[in-house]
Amino acid sequence: MTAYRRPDLSLPRFQQVPDAQWEPAPADAVLPERFFSTTNLPTYVRIRGEWHLPRDPRMDAALVLDPDGVPRVLEARYIRAGQQVAVGLAEDGSEGIYVHASGFWGEAEAGPEGEFKFMSSEVSREKPTDYAQMARLLVEERMRGGHVLWVVGPAVLHSRGRDTLAWFIQNGFVGALLGGNAVAVHDIESDTMGTTLGMNSRGAPVEGGHAFHMRAINRVREAGSIQAAVEQGIIRSGIMHALVRNEVPFVLAGSIRDDGPLPGTITDVVQAQEMMKEHTRRATMAIMIATALHAIATGNMLPSYVYEESTGEIRPMATICVDSSEFVVSKLKDRGTHQAFGVITNAQDFLHVLRHYVEIEAAARASAPA
Repeated sequence: MTAYRRPDLSLPRFQQVPDAQWEPAPADAVLPERFFSTTNLPTYVRIRGEWHLPRDPRMDAALVLDPDGVPRVLEARYIRAGQQVAVGLAEDGSEGIYVHASGFWGEAEAGPEGEFKFMSSEVSREKPTDYAQMARLLVEERMRGGHVLWVVGPAVLHSRGRDTLAWFIQNGFVGALLGGNAVAVHDIESDTMGTTLGMNSRGAPVEGGHAFHMRAINRVREAGSIQAAVEQGIIRSGIMHALVRNEVPFVLAGSIRDDGPLPGTITDVVQAQEMMKEHTRRATMAIMIATALHAIATGNMLPSYVYEESTGEIRPMATICVDSSEFVVSKLKDRGTHQAFGVITNAQDFLHVLRHYVEIEAAARASAPA
């Protein structure tokens, strides 16, 4: 992957500009008319003659000033009357705010536009997939103690990727799992009833299977929670079992179509977003599989980069989006998650092949001399 190239903020064009301007919010959850709307790119804010990266970067929010003089990205709904909000429409630094859009571009010989190699706008099932590269990134994140987000849809269960995803959880490659009610329901149905949405392992519907997911929900409700169902031996294998047993956090964000829903599914969308944001703030890598809505929702909360405040290091946020349709990956990129790398394949094949390369990479690292 192309390393991030910092801007030279000592150049006259950056030193001969004013500090960022701030105006008080006129009311709770209301921003000044000319508020600066954030992107997911590295954004430098000039304060008292010095350039700062804001805390908690994400797109579609505002910049506020923390008491210690460091800017923070904050959603409008949390702004309070009188809070200092950055104003200005320019992104070139002329008004004290600089969006560094070219920091991840490669060298000129990398392509016609010299674009960052992990950020290609072309999405095609004919494009080769570098599983070895993805495996290296995943193993490196585990080694450095990174927080890898997995955002998954129920197709992972229908495509027989359940056991493989459980393997990734058990072996420390999942920092948190984000999904919807259906992911957990179908996983628990698979464990307790032997079906997913009433279909057996061959994909054939079974008698009475239309009610099996409801019976799975009922068993968890009777236990009190997913965690309790695992502890009581009701859930004995699969994704949710692996998450609970390995103490990996998960967020199930509900939707209007949910059955049940399961205990623990968050039905308040703002609360669900806040729970997801606890993990997007910490994220160092993201893998999104077979879920358009949850992938786009997560992508909108992710910065395009990882900033290690203790060392000052900035590196690209590796974001992998897997789907059988080019549309989902294109939609994710069009909605602003331009760093996403698309893998056009089914969930089962992706998980199995990635596991193969991860096992090779992890074994090579373990046998390498210290």
